[in-house]
Amino acid sequence: MGKNRASVRAVGVGISVALLVAGAAACSSDGEKDTAKAGAAATGASATASPSKGPEAFAAAGYRGLKPGMAKDAGLATGALESAPVSLLDGCTDFVYKGGPAPDPARMAAEAATETRYKDLNAKADAASGKAPAPGGALPPNASAKDAAAAAAGSAAGARDSADAAKLIADATQALVDLRFAQEAKDKAYLTTGRVSFAATGLRELVAPAEARTAEGLGAGSTVEALQQAYGAKGLQSAKSGKYVMPVEGQQGWQYEFTVDAGKVTGMAAVNREIKCA
Repeated sequence: MGKNRASVRAVGVGISVALLVAGAAACSSDGEKDTAKAGAAATGASATASPSKGPEAFAAAGYRGLKPGMAKDAGLATGALESAPVSLLDGCTDFVYKGGPAPDPARMAAEAATETRYKDLNAKADAASGKAPAPGGALPPNASAKDAAAAAAGSAAGARDSADAAKLIADATQALVDLRFAQEAKDKAYLTTGRVSFAATGLRELVAPAEARTAEGLGAGSTVEALQQAYGAKGLQSAKSGKYVMPVEGQQGWQYEFTVDAGKVTGMAAVNREIKCA
């Protein structure tokens, strides 16, 4: 009788063990299925999610929310620019991108003085050119000595006025040259940091920061050869300024400008030079 009870207990224990093993296997199988489902769901979600975007391409159609013709206030409202202008030269208002250099008061004062001198001399030269009298001319056959003296005095005065006018014109021309040098100095100062220029009628120039690249991957550091390969068929050509320029397709008056040095791009911009600052 004792042996039979022992056998029954052994059988019971065996059944219990078997049930536990089976249950554990079932749980393991269900867990693996859940894990597989979770993995599949994650994979599906990853597949349907939008791919991460790379850096924004520099383009005349728009960059950092700034677009051709955009009003100055609208440009500042984008938050892409520092709020204080860095140049007011020649009637345009220039700003740098967020994080760019602070305004240089000394340079801005020099720009203002150069521009004021040019405007003043130009106005005086125009006035002098219109007022300068012609030489006395030939005397009539019966002219008296008094008439001859008056004519001579008039001729001398005319010569002096003409000389004064000529000097004013020369000074105004030099002032214009100085103004152009000031503009070039401003362009160079922000060649790598980038800037945005607004005329009264809206945005007229986007200068790219050094890290910017076009959709074709070109920018500061690219070779002239790479420029020609990428844009030769799109109208790229060398300008008298030494820059390489290319028209912007679909935007009348706009062009890309690539500043180059030693065979490499040092800066690029999109600009409409038909839009005058003032």
